[in-house]
Amino acid sequence: MKFNHKTMRPLFSSLLVSALMLAATVSYGQSFSFRVLANKGDNQVKRNGQTEALRTGSSLFSGDEVVAAEGSYIGLMHKTGKTYEVKQAGTYAVTDLENRMNTGTSTAAGRYANYIMAKMNETDGSSNYKQNMAVTGAVERATSSSAIQVLLPNSIDIYNPDAIIRWKEIEGAEGYTVTLKNIFDEVVMREETDKSMLKLDFNSDALAKERLVILNVKVTGNDDIVSGDYGIKRMAGSDAETVSGDIEALRAEVEEDSPLSKLIEASYYEDNNLLLDALTKYEEAITLAPDVQDFQDLYEGFIIKNNLGN
Repeated sequence: MKFNHKTMRPLFSSLLVSALMLAATVSYGQSFSFRVLANKGDNQVKRNGQTEALRTGSSLFSGDEVVAAEGSYIGLMHKTGKTYEVKQAGTYAVTDLENRMNTGTSTAAGRYANYIMAKMNETDGSSNYKQNMAVTGAVERATSSSAIQVLLPNSIDIYNPDAIIRWKEIEGAEGYTVTLKNIFDEVVMREETDKSMLKLDFNSDALAKERLVILNVKVTGNDDIVSGDYGIKRMAGSDAETVSGDIEALRAEVEEDSPLSKLIEASYYEDNNLLLDALTKYEEAITLAPDVQDFQDLYEGFIIKNNLGN
């Protein structure tokens, strides 16, 4: 049988187009609806008649069902980049969860939600950060002969008025004294605490007028165990206006007081080298969901990646 190449060419082209359309249809049909950003509890996903454990980083598709266990927490990122949290036990159809999402697409928040997902999907490899540092709680105990290591670079800008200053515990220390001075070397604030952290309000009477402060920490009653000096400068002018606009756009797309929204803000601040703002938001996220190990792992990775406290 002879083949006419002129006849076969249109037939081949038609078959190729059909194959490409079929492949595109299959690919589109398999497009995920949600990705799992965080997962706590013995949660499961039902898919094609099979039940499997739900894991951080998993993709959820239309037709799937999520089974949330009692006391669980599931943080989801929709394909638009928007986030959603499941906090109540029960079975949830993915299509129903999609219907709860606001219409439209996420831009600002979606970028940083994807950034969080990328960090959660990183393999620890040679860094092995989960074994190198326990950040929340005790952070890490230093020996009594060590200088106090504050989790800050030597000089840093800050945008938000609220800040959490954290340092590594000194073994045997019963308390710490935190001192802040202005550019004239005058003490503007001194606080004592029995914890290895302190919350600061830069809008307080003591600090509101200061554009730049110098902070140090010492063991109360022992001037020989003291940190170095850390400069903290309030952002102002066009830089602060730019950050303000970005944060306003982020908060318009997410639930402001959810752990995921705190992580999205933290990722924005980290991306813009506002590390004290980022650290504070990580701490706030963990405070809202203290039992979610995924959030603590992210925080640990942030500390190590930015070489804080060394």
